[in-house]
Amino acid sequence: MVINANEVKTKGVSMFGNLLSKFDELIINVRGKNKYVVLDIERYKKFRESELDLAYMNAMRDIKEGRYKVQNASEHIKELMDEL
Repeated sequence: MVINANEVKTKGVSMFGNLLSKFDELIINVRGKNKYVVLDIERYKKFRESELDLAYMNAMRDIKEGRYKVQNASEHIKELMDEL
């Protein structure tokens, strides 16, 4: 469901509880553009868990395919600083 930012301003965040009992997510529209998503915390945790699982699988694939390098802390910090 899409709600307008002005509705949030006038009704406050208390409106989220009622709407999230009816809809999986709320999209907040600001000046005609979809800008934010509001999720129930349990749904957010599931999304975050999936995101972390995917990152882990990608890291394991990179290791298996040799796409990594071994560095000590000083080398790693230097590389990070050089990129800034």
